[in-house]
Amino acid sequence: MIWEVFRQENAGDYHKHCGNVHAPDREMAKLFAQIQHGRRMQTKSLWVVPQEEVGEVDTDDTSFGGTTDKAYRWAVTYTQVDESFAEEIAESQAEQEEQAKKKREAETND
Repeated sequence: MIWEVFRQENAGDYHKHCGNVHAPDREMAKLFAQIQHGRRMQTKSLWVVPQEEVGEVDTDDTSFGGTTDKAYRWAVTYTQVDESFAEEIAESQAEQEEQAKKKREAETND
């Protein structure tokens, strides 16, 4: 019988598939998983699952979403920024600083 092995490196990490073992029962599978997959690298825990119990859902079965274009969320779309845009930002910043200065002066004069 084939058993799939999933390994967790550190507490809080996801378990990741690291291979499989051939064993007649669960206890032997756990022992073989420890020997083959748990000793080589730092391991917090192992999951050992019968291969026939692992199910797969792929794009043929369902639509996972994530197909909406959300490029507007990423700054990479602003690839054609010219100097005038930077000047406009600098002017706006200076305007805001001037208004804040006037407000502070008005508050201290009251």
